[in-house]
Amino acid sequence: MDIATLLTFFLLCISSATAHNDKEQAAQPDGYLSTRTCEGTQDTSSSDTCSIEKSHGDNIYLSLWEKSLDQAYQTLNLDFIQHMEAGDLPVDRYVNFTIQDIYYLVKVTDMLKNMSTSVKKPEDLRQFFQGRYSSYKRFQDHLLSIFYRKGVSDIKPTPAMRKYVSDYETIMRTKEPIYFAVSLLPCSRLWVWLANKVDMAPSNAYYAWKKDNMGGRPEKHYETLLNKYLTLNNTEAYHIFRTQMQNEHDFFATS
Repeated sequence: MDIATLLTFFLLCISSATAHNDKEQAAQPDGYLSTRTCEGTQDTSSSDTCSIEKSHGDNIYLSLWEKSLDQAYQTLNLDFIQHMEAGDLPVDRYVNFTIQDIYYLVKVTDMLKNMSTSVKKPEDLRQFFQGRYSSYKRFQDHLLSIFYRKGVSDIKPTPAMRKYVSDYETIMRTKEPIYFAVSLLPCSRLWVWLANKVDMAPSNAYYAWKKDNMGGRPEKHYETLLNKYLTLNNTEAYHIFRTQMQNEHDFFATS
């Protein structure tokens, strides 16, 4: 890829923010990922107190996150995130990151299509997967059109991305559908948190990433559902959540 093409691609990447965030925005016309909330109010501070306090109740949605904060901080401290925050991340690294994210989006959308038709009961879980698929599909189509792509068959996934997608596929094939919902949550939860943590001025070339990813409310789609079907002592849910948090970490670490 020559320099002119690379710069053009970079500008497209920045203008479209990120695949992870926008698929949530497409999912909720009223607002995919506004700031992290506590008691229904926005929390843009650096404190994680509200989540930690609430997770002492019977809220596995919050407990999953609390017990994985170590992984969140490890991701925040990665070279890729730190250089984004400083505004000196090389363009080619962000472009490659975005290409891999497009691959992720298309593969996860395909799996959500499968879940949206295969899950018949219970009704709220069926509606969850239909809603997630509709959201991801709209954004996938939008993103592919922006980059003039028909698919991702020519994108070679990195080892980290290949493992991430493979773990999704294994969960889809071998676990109850509620666990696939759990597997989707780390992406949504982590990106909001990272965007609120990084200190970027509007003049930073990557400020659009921060701005767009700050705006999300994953609890709108996940909290009631997970708390209804999972208990705090569900070790499988914690294992899957931490596995996917590690996959997110490794995606950033190898970008």
